[in-house]
Amino acid sequence: MDKMPTLDELTENFALFDDWEERYKYLIDLGKGLKPMEETLKTPETVVKGCTSQVWMFCQTDDDGAFHFTADSDAHIVRGLIAVLLCAYEGKTAAEIQNIDIEQSFKEIGLDQHLSPNRRNGFFSMVERVQALSATS
Repeated sequence: MDKMPTLDELTENFALFDDWEERYKYLIDLGKGLKPMEETLKTPETVVKGCTSQVWMFCQTDDDGAFHFTADSDAHIVRGLIAVLLCAYEGKTAAEIQNIDIEQSFKEIGLDQHLSPNRRNGFFSMVERVQALSATS
């Protein structure tokens, strides 16, 4: 993804679609826009536990304390959910990450109503992983 939308822009974009089939296509397109994750980063240490699909997440911080995430999944919808997470957390500091109400954004986008319980649990497993990574820095 060249430029990631903000959470507000993402919410507006989802609202443009009339039905959930179009929103799922948009979600999948968001996932297709993720930069590829190097295979060497897909290790047991980067696996996100609690996801039905395979998900890997790697995190680095820059000199300003901003977090930069690289993540991937073997499932298209989950790659889209990763993109949603990156819209929320990419380039933010630990304090900013801890202050983001991702659950509210999740509801505003409508994902709380239209994802299976397994996908929802996986999404929040990724959120927990981001929050844990940012809390330890």
